[in-house]
Amino acid sequence: MSAPLALELVPAGVAVGSAAALAGLGLVVCHRATGVLNVAQGAIAMATAYLLRQTVVVWHWPRALAACCCLLLFAPGLGVLLDVLVFRRLQRRRAGPGEGLVAGIGVFVLLTGGAYLLWGPAARTDAPSLLPQQRLATVAGIDLRLDTVLELGAVLLLAAGWGAVTRWTAFGTSLRAVVDDRRLAELGGLDADMVSSVGWAFSSFTAGAAGVLLAPSLQLDPYGLPLLVMETMAVAILARLRSVPVAIAAALLLGVAQSELTQFHFRGAAQSLLQAGDADLFVLALLAAVLLPRLLPPATRGGYEPALASARPPGRGPLPAGLLAPLLLLPLAFRADDLRAALQVPALALVLLSIVVVTGYAGQISLGQAGYAGLGALATGLFAGGGIPGLPRLPVAAALAAAVAVAALLGLLVGRPTVHRRGLALALATLAVGTALSRLVFQQPYAASGLLLDRTGLLGDDRVFYGLELLLLGGSLLLVRALHRGRTGRALGAVRDHEPAAAASGVAVARVKLLAFTVGAALAALGGGLLGLGVQAFDPDSFDPVYGLVWFAAVVVAGVDSALGAVLAAAVLTALDAGTLPGVSTAVVGALALLQGRLPQALGTGAEQPVAPHQAPAVRLGPLGRRVAGRAARAAQAERGRP
Repeated sequence: MSAPLALELVPAGVAVGSAAALAGLGLVVCHRATGVLNVAQGAIAMATAYLLRQTVVVWHWPRALAACCCLLLFAPGLGVLLDVLVFRRLQRRRAGPGEGLVAGIGVFVLLTGGAYLLWGPAARTDAPSLLPQQRLATVAGIDLRLDTVLELGAVLLLAAGWGAVTRWTAFGTSLRAVVDDRRLAELGGLDADMVSSVGWAFSSFTAGAAGVLLAPSLQLDPYGLPLLVMETMAVAILARLRSVPVAIAAALLLGVAQSELTQFHFRGAAQSLLQAGDADLFVLALLAAVLLPRLLPPATRGGYEPALASARPPGRGPLPAGLLAPLLLLPLAFRADDLRAALQVPALALVLLSIVVVTGYAGQISLGQAGYAGLGALATGLFAGGGIPGLPRLPVAAALAAAVAVAALLGLLVGRPTVHRRGLALALATLAVGTALSRLVFQQPYAASGLLLDRTGLLGDDRVFYGLELLLLGGSLLLVRALHRGRTGRALGAVRDHEPAAAASGVAVARVKLLAFTVGAALAALGGGLLGLGVQAFDPDSFDPVYGLVWFAAVVVAGVDSALGAVLAAAVLTALDAGTLPGVSTAVVGALALLQGRLPQALGTGAEQPVAPHQAPAVRLGPLGRRVAGRAARAAQAERGRP
């Protein structure tokens, strides 16, 4: 007698949930041991899965030997290496969570680009499975498979082992001491570096295990698997980055719920929406976890963090506009094929310029600009093709303007619930929004059907269209320049440099942030619409959230508060993509981010300075912030001088 369908779907959900639980377990352990949310975990999982395939499928190693090398040597060793080379310096100078996040983005970008170069962009469907997929027993009509039982058992065993170690051993005592106050623990003779390395090794091991478990049932590609593992970040956030049992329970519940949704069937658009929610339930959970204030972990809602400052070294001025203008005009003399590739430069520059406005000028870490760019391309096609019910087909220019207005409105709506967040909390929220747009909108057939991105008439000529792109880019640069100067620019700078001081001086912080979010979304949508019109097609993969991370890293490397630096970064990225192997641009951005130390130093104080015990890191203040701080100091001195 067969079991009901709902019960038959449970084992499949447990298998998915077990892999997600491994990833969530690693995130929680890493954060508790180091204070860093390991956003590079997805890239570590992908690299481990690729290496296992290389050793088993290509080099024909025995699976047991390959598994030991990949899971017990490579993945933990990579975690220790990242700790020593990247994150340990941040911990020693008591960097905030935002700095660790941005450094993790650099690691993510570098590993993703390296995998793209080594194994290419093609999806691999022959990833080896380490666990035997055979029926173990039948209980109440439900087939229990050996691999599912082993996966769940491994998760529970690791969780129990970590709990026992942290609760009843000397290492657990050292861990709690280091997490509470690293400098005080070091003064007491504890090896804080060892504790940090163990946390990173365990996190990387669980990431590698999750990647190895997920790869056989999914396509193995450099971009898809890292983002899929990042989506499981929802379980760690639901566990408030502290509770291992809650993370495991959340992962199993989401996995089972995702499996159960497959039994429901509707007609028309309702079925498409159900399928989108079924395949992306972890994305919906991540979106809810970061947008609902009560679900957001206290670790991400902590006290004030210094905002992003300039990534340029002191004394280095912005890129001269006189040198950049001829470079942008040069493609007008190119041949037709080369000019077609150059159409991407002004459009991508507008997307990167949006990051400058939000992150460089307002100091808000935004990782979701790729979502707004994709929305601009999608909405342009829908307005131009008559895909909006009740509206006729619009001319291309009008469709582009309407798409920019829609994205600006969405930026305003998204900005309202996140306006009081900073650093890690804001980055998670914007990443969740971008991922949700990609998975729930761009990748769905109901959204991309009937698009019309053809350039007819005068705009059909690539040189004319490129000239229009340059005009729009020039106008946007003037707009951003005006935004950066005057009273609004001073308010943006004050919010970026020291938000409490800005609020104390009368700056409407929430309104300034909303302005930055809205303008940034509009610029990203304008660039995305031009990207779609340039190739005359809508490609959802071009606006994958992974590209958003690459673009963010490129802007910070080029100078996070330099508008012309964003234009130069767009030109370099386009030239590398067109003139070299695929993935070179991603690898170069990641390498520059880490080797030159730009990403860690782009936040807070800039040059690394020793910090005395119990002394907070220094904060870089702008002119308005210095005036407010001076008034506060004089008031405190006068108060102390009273009898």
